[in-house]
Amino acid sequence: MEFTAWLSLAAICLMGAMSPGPSLAMVLKHTVSGGRVNGMITAVAHGVGVALYAVFTVMGLALIIKQTPWLFELIRYAGAAYLVWQAIKALTANSSSAKLDYQQTRVTKMQSANEGFMIAFLNPKLAIFFLALFSQFIDVNANLVQKIIMVATVGGIDGLWYVLIALILSQSALLTKLKNNVNVVEKITGVAFLLVAARIVL
Repeated sequence: MEFTAWLSLAAICLMGAMSPGPSLAMVLKHTVSGGRVNGMITAVAHGVGVALYAVFTVMGLALIIKQTPWLFELIRYAGAAYLVWQAIKALTANSSSAKLDYQQTRVTKMQSANEGFMIAFLNPKLAIFFLALFSQFIDVNANLVQKIIMVATVGGIDGLWYVLIALILSQSALLTKLKNNVNVVEKITGVAFLLVAARIVL
């Protein structure tokens, strides 16, 4: 792959990662509830989920998802249901700014990894996005190295962006402020998840 083509691909992936949405809300939630490490684990797991759809695309499986309406809808509605479930958990959380130690331990690293991955995996629109994107950068004669570079670029940029977000959010002063307002953070993320779920369904 030519370097200029790779730069274009990387720029598009970065802009996609930077757009606010449920992924940002999920990283925020786990950074506040579990700390820097949990936020970074969420970010890396999200990057893995995104990279998986990139793998689906280079293997031709994304085309199957696109051309099989019931499969696309199944994943889409499963994603909406997952967001609603996350919203209910956030909106009903019994958070207290006076119990920071509790907030520090209430989210496990496994939960962070699972939820970071699922928020990406249950978004079949990523398959459609990568079909459109990769068609501009890859041809039928592309070799394995080129495909690996594209998948690594997609997953790597996404993961690194959200790791950066987790690192920024976990700066001591900012994290303390967020933890002191954790109830507000939970409610905001809950509403964000509900709005995205409603948009998916409607």
